[in-house]
Amino acid sequence: MGKNKDALVVCSDRSTGVGITVWELETGAQLLHIPTCAAAPHGLLCLRNQFLVASQCNRHGSFGGGAIFIWPLNKPRSPLRSYTMEAIGPLSCTKDGIYIAGGAPSGNAYLWEVANGRLLRTWRAHHKSLKCMVFSDDDSLLICGSNDGIIFVWSMISLLDVEDSGSSPPLLHCLSEHRSSITGLVTISVGARSIFVSSSLDGTCKVWDLVSGRLLQTQVYSTSITAITLHPVEQLLFSGSVDGKIFVNVLDLGPVEDPLVTTEDQAFVLKGHNGSITALTFSGFGLISASEDFTFCLWDTIKWVVARRFNHRKGAVTNMVVIKQSTLLPMSNHQKATNQFCVSLLQKYPEPANSGEGMSTFLSLSACRNQQTSTNFQGNNLLDHLIFDSEREQTPVMMQMKLERSMDDRMWVTSMTKHVMEMNKHLQSRLLDMMQCRLLCPYETDSSPKKKRQKLRTESPGLPEGQSHSAG
Repeated sequence: MGKNKDALVVCSDRSTGVGITVWELETGAQLLHIPTCAAAPHGLLCLRNQFLVASQCNRHGSFGGGAIFIWPLNKPRSPLRSYTMEAIGPLSCTKDGIYIAGGAPSGNAYLWEVANGRLLRTWRAHHKSLKCMVFSDDDSLLICGSNDGIIFVWSMISLLDVEDSGSSPPLLHCLSEHRSSITGLVTISVGARSIFVSSSLDGTCKVWDLVSGRLLQTQVYSTSITAITLHPVEQLLFSGSVDGKIFVNVLDLGPVEDPLVTTEDQAFVLKGHNGSITALTFSGFGLISASEDFTFCLWDTIKWVVARRFNHRKGAVTNMVVIKQSTLLPMSNHQKATNQFCVSLLQKYPEPANSGEGMSTFLSLSACRNQQTSTNFQGNNLLDHLIFDSEREQTPVMMQMKLERSMDDRMWVTSMTKHVMEMNKHLQSRLLDMMQCRLLCPYETDSSPKKKRQKLRTESPGLPEGQSHSAG
């Protein structure tokens, strides 16, 4: 196994039985299979080159909470299973792996701290289902796209504001140029500028200035765009479409007064799939594309032809992540000492505000964020200990601290009650729809006692009227 060579991690949303497969790109050999995983589009990521994280699709028609599984790459045994209040679709993590964000079909968003699993914030992010989430290159902003075509941008400083965790965080940008569901979000830094690109089923890709929220460029196509990725070196955008084509466009990121508009005629087209493109990514070997035709392809980046085709007969690939093959090898003791990074079960419910751990969480975004000491894991009940000491010493401060803690707990309970009521309304609406469908489409059943007696008489014509088999 080439330690520094790329491997490709793929999974489908078809069934948990399909699982995750790791492929060697150079030879096409299968390196590893991890069972029990079905992740929605944008629901698989690699955390700090050490862990795979995947949100799990609920069974069709099921209700209730969701799950997020975490596997260590060098020892992919049974995953760490975290259960969430509702099903989670797209996931994203910061480059340093400290935070994970998840989006739900309800439009709610969640933000966790990985090391201790604390649910830092949950808020109503969109009115429609969340489809994509991505952090900016410097991890200072969170970008989310939804089913209604709207893109919201939040500052991580506002999301980590523990003093205001009970209310909705203030928006940095609200971008509503798209007319249909968002299918992809990618970020790029060009000099001092921060740029991101969005794709949509409305047949456009749009280039935005992340700081100002200004639209810089629009690329228009005759078909829906289902996936995008950027060239790692050149300013090239690859856009996969619903008809299996991949369009290649140059990003013009120079200073312009008015937004540029480019058309499909100005794009180079790659043809190699017979179904809608489901995912795009880049590796050291070149472009990789996945399709609903149950294949994924490695492209020759010089001739722009398919260099190798992989069959994935168990289901269409919805997620692809490139990793180094060396991450699959067991760590030496020295590597374990120098690469200490802990993951914990992700909390299902948020903790009350100002719970002692908030200050260490907020400071993890500062220059000291890489210095993770034991204090990050031991401050959970600091206020409880202070109250206990005050009670023991019979100090006058005791009553004031008890009152503040009681108010914090009451605010948290109120927030959680509102959230549960929203989920109940959603479930009631779904149940009413099912009942209405049942009434509009009635079906006959032979389970009633009257029909059973009629069936019995038909099958036994010799019995006298009113006599049953048991009377014989």
